[in-house]
Order: sequence, then C-alpha cells, then structure tokens
Amino acid sequence: MSVPSFLFLSSSFPLYVASPSLLLPVCLPVPVLPPSLAPTDSSDSDLELSTVRHQPEGLDQLQAQTKFTRKELQSLYRGFKNECPSGLVDEETFKSIYSQFFPQGDATTYAHFLFNAFDIDRNGSIHFEDFVIGLSVLLRGSVTEKLNWAFNLYDINKDGYITKEEMLAIMKSIYDMMGRYTYPCVRDDAPSEHVDKFFQKMDKNRDGVVTIEEFIETCQKDENIMNSMQLFENVI
Repeated sequence: MSVPSFLFLSSSFPLYVASPSLLLPVCLPVPVLPPSLAPTDSSDSDLELSTVRHQPEGLDQLQAQTKFTRKELQSLYRGFKNECPSGLVDEETFKSIYSQFFPQGDATTYAHFLFNAFDIDRNGSIHFEDFVIGLSVLLRGSVTEKLNWAFNLYDINKDGYITKEEMLAIMKSIYDMMGRYTYPCVRDDAPSEHVDKFFQKMDKNRDGVVTIEEFIETCQKDENIMNSMQLFENVI
C-alpha cells in the first residue's frame, strides 16, 4: 500500500514540549506536500468532483471555513483525490498509514485517538472537509485554536474535561508508538510520572480534571509550548 504522503511528514515524530515544570506531548500530524501537491498554475475554477464517491463542499465554502487560498485548496484536493479516490479515509486505513511511520513501535492506539480528532462529525471516516479544516487549524490557526484542537485530542470521551485516565491513555499510546528502542530508554512508570506532572501544573483547583480554560491558560504561560505552536505555519 502506498503511503499518502500528503497526510504526514514521516520524519516528524510527536513534538515533545519540555519545560522544567511540564512535559506535555503536543502530537500534531504535520503534512508534507509531494510533487503532486505542489502549487501549480491550475485553470480549474472549482474542485473536481465527478470521480469520487464522496463529494466535498464547494471551493468557496471551504475557503471561507479555512485559511487556505483557492489555489492551495485545489492542490490539496488533487493530492487527496489521487491518494484516496473514494474521497474517504476510514479508521483502519488511517491506522495502517500512520503505523508505517513508526515501524519500531505500535501506533495503533495513538492513530485511533488522532483519527477521532480529525473525524469531526463522528461518522467513522475522514472526508476531505475534515482533513482540510483540521489542517488549517494545525498550520494556520491561532494559538487558541491550536490548543483547542489539542485539548479535543486529549479529551477522549468529549465531555469537556481531561481526566488522569484519559491523559494516561494518550501518554501510553505515545510511548507505544515510539517503541521500546528509544534512547535513552524509557522506564515503565514514565507515562504515569508525566501525567502527574501534567495535572500538578494544569489542574488549578485540584478537582481531578483539567478544563479547557485551565489547559489554555497554562499552555499560554509556557514559552516552549508557545514557540512550538509556530513551528509548522509555513509548511504549505
């Protein structure tokens, strides 16, 4: 199976934002544009919709919903259509794609969490709209928009809170994805330690959960996290 290179940058591992008081994994998929997605002088006036089973929203609507130009959306769509002719990516395909970038570990669980973050309407598949809207936030969204996206990733059951159990599940999935062959070697209790640090830093009222307000406030005060938010703004 060929790897849809427009989805993920294979050399980009999960971004660990480290500070003396906090180790927060901000694991964002970073797109890379192969030659098929490079900007071209296309004369297309709209998205080509005739050859896919799922037809995305019109170009004007997507341009209004994202921070991509018309030409960028056309290029992204051509690449998406070439790699995913059906216009949809289901979870199993997504997991298979993502796992190829982490052959030394097991990326299945983290890919499941990431898939759910992109699957906006919770219908079990990622449409072009889902992909490009999420991509717009990750690459060109404001700091608050990016942090909201990250919070949604960690909030597994989507109840508006991050619990220790949810954070531990995410953290373990990251360690599983990176594999046992990392250097320096990771201790078995490292995920739990990181979760404890996370909650000590972010759970302001000590009620055992982290709200979106607590999450954003803490991240915005951490210089390293703020710097990391700007790393991939010019990828496209």
